[in-house]
Amino acid sequence: MSSPLLPAWAPRADLHPLAFDWLQPAGVELAVLRLDRIDTLVSGNKWFKLKPHLELAAAAGRRGVISLGGAHSNHLHALAAAGRRFGFPCVGLLRGEPQDTPTARDLIDLGMQLHWLGYGGYRARHQADFWEPWQARYPDLQPVPEGGGGLPGAQGCIELVDMARRQLAALGWSDYDGWWLAAGTGTTLAGLVLGEAGERPVHGALAVPDDHGVARRIGEVLAQAGRDDRGYRLHSASRGGFARVDAPLRSFIADSERRSGVPLEPLYTGKALLALRDAVEAGQFAAGTRLIFVHTGGLQGRRSLSGA
Repeated sequence: MSSPLLPAWAPRADLHPLAFDWLQPAGVELAVLRLDRIDTLVSGNKWFKLKPHLELAAAAGRRGVISLGGAHSNHLHALAAAGRRFGFPCVGLLRGEPQDTPTARDLIDLGMQLHWLGYGGYRARHQADFWEPWQARYPDLQPVPEGGGGLPGAQGCIELVDMARRQLAALGWSDYDGWWLAAGTGTTLAGLVLGEAGERPVHGALAVPDDHGVARRIGEVLAQAGRDDRGYRLHSASRGGFARVDAPLRSFIADSERRSGVPLEPLYTGKALLALRDAVEAGQFAAGTRLIFVHTGGLQGRRSLSGA
């Protein structure tokens, strides 16, 4: 039986082959898991990270959720869209001072109540007592970590492994050799590591600088799940900082979209695919390697970068 917090919705992403001129000389094959196509608004990996948090909310008797993000947050955008579609209230705690961005306007239009925390107030989210005043103010809402992170969010991404495996035969693949995806909080990567259970490596292209604690957070999630901190590798891909977009990246995205027909955005998927090209051209993968690239969505964020 479904409820607003537990809708009977089980989206499935298609697995498609990708052909780029930088793959063939290395003898590497690539397929993309199109999480961006599961829905027009509740897009990408966000639903899979959110669903376990909604299950916790329902078990606790909560009516809705409260979570955090920035003025361009893909997480908050998908959360607000899910709240509108399935009928549960959402509150967003946003970084910085009020901003008029396409994402922020969407959040309001989708019915999310916004609170701008300033930058100092947002940094306080890591303090042990951060949630106390918000839970006192919204006792019927379930707190959800930034980005839908933590062990519940990772557990929601485990199903992506089986989702891809069921489609290998349609590609003519009998097996595959690993995963490649953008890593922001590392939650989806941790879920894939849990799903693989040591069978294949998961490669994370860091969308944030190396010192942002992604490895630590992944290790904490795996430890909570009773797993060793192994089975993955992180690659530098931020190009000097989160949201740093340079001319070579823009050119690569434009060329990749033209050749593949797969839309990318420059903060996560574009940087991740460019980092994969660099790794392939550097000879980091043997001939015959088959990789699955996860398209984590986030396309709504392109509007701000294009000035929309």
